[in-house]
Amino acid sequence: MAANVTVVDHPLVQHKLTLMRDVTRSTKGFRELLNEIGMLLAYEVTRDLPLEPVTIETPLQAMEGRQIAGKKLVLAPILRAGVGFLDGMLSLMPAARVAHIGIYRDPGSLRAVEYYFKSPSDLADRTVLVLDPMLATGNSAVAAIEQLKTRGARDLRFVCLLAAPEGITHLQQVHPDVPVWTAAIDSHLNDHGYIVPGLGDAGDRMYGTR
Repeated sequence: MAANVTVVDHPLVQHKLTLMRDVTRSTKGFRELLNEIGMLLAYEVTRDLPLEPVTIETPLQAMEGRQIAGKKLVLAPILRAGVGFLDGMLSLMPAARVAHIGIYRDPGSLRAVEYYFKSPSDLADRTVLVLDPMLATGNSAVAAIEQLKTRGARDLRFVCLLAAPEGITHLQQVHPDVPVWTAAIDSHLNDHGYIVPGLGDAGDRMYGTR
């Protein structure tokens, strides 16, 4: 396994991923499963967040508990497929801020084309989770992370459903400080830049477009 990459092999994640790969899965089913996997991946990617003590009153007595330290996280989905992770993660972290990064892959060059960016102003003070179901060529991930760093982000983590070895290599060459969480590392990219065996185009399968 590549350094700085965590494959989340929890049985529930692997089961749901297999269901999503199935070409007969409906748009509704695919979208629901992506939402559920997003929630499960959120547990893993936030496992090491720092905690701080806090004194509270239970119905019986005062006690010292623990809560997440510092400012709330930023969830940064890459449009459009990254939005599929958002609801599941927000259900666990409802106070998180949300950035939106509009990038699409040019079908000819496979290069990332940026068209929209909107984020909280204090990225330097927050942990930023960059969300995109597919880490294929890595071009979109690299471009999104570059935009976030330009605006001050320093603590970034990339979360995806599937990764190709080529995408991991590219991302780590350009942004070696950004760790990756994924449910699986597949075999390779085909001539069109799709992950094999993969699951097709995640955005199209989410929204029923072709």
